[in-house]
Amino acid sequence: MEQRAALITGGSSGIGLAIARVLAEEGYALTLTSRRAPKLAAAAAGLRAEGAVVFDLAGDVSEEATVRAVVAAHGEQYGRLDVLVNNAGQGIMGPIDDVSTKHLDLQLAVNLRSVILFYREAMPLLRVAGAGDGALVVNTASIAGKYGTAGLGVYSAAKHGIVGFTEAMNGELLEVGIKSTVLCPAYVDTAMTDALKDRIPASEMITVQDLAETVRSLLRLSPHCAIPEVVFRRRARDVS
Repeated sequence: MEQRAALITGGSSGIGLAIARVLAEEGYALTLTSRRAPKLAAAAAGLRAEGAVVFDLAGDVSEEATVRAVVAAHGEQYGRLDVLVNNAGQGIMGPIDDVSTKHLDLQLAVNLRSVILFYREAMPLLRVAGAGDGALVVNTASIAGKYGTAGLGVYSAAKHGIVGFTEAMNGELLEVGIKSTVLCPAYVDTAMTDALKDRIPASEMITVQDLAETVRSLLRLSPHCAIPEVVFRRRARDVS
């Protein structure tokens, strides 16, 4: 059987890289993209050393041209797309008084607009997969997409948007074999949360493997079972 293929944005580290590793273990050929070329190349090389088939292409997903180029390159490389992981994210903390238009536009472009664009550009490949064994799209949101977080107003708005967009995509695409799941984790032990680790130890945060293993479980669902949303809470009873 032709090897299945997956495309992961924000795939050079953290959640994206952990999901990429699980997908490789499950037999998927990979396309990884992220903004920093050296970091992406190192991540891809590490996966190849573990036996994965990996194509990497650096780019800024806030730019429509990058989205088009990544999807086109993936299609040329593999000819199919079975799993799309929209994981790239950008969070900028600060009070609403200080939000610059530049940072507003950046967060909306990376966290929400790019997700919509990747769906649109990938639809021809996803529809083919959906008509066969089925396609899966995984969107990384945040607990901030369920409960607005003070100091992260724009980020929260974008992540709420991803949750709503995922719901809409299931309404539109489930009947053609394309499932969508949005992941809404509380604080995850990644570089993005380093500034918080003086008050929340990394050992008390959700791990990237928690999310990656959830994706593995999604791959093993029966064709007629869809999980639209997964919320990850820390054991401490809060919304962080």
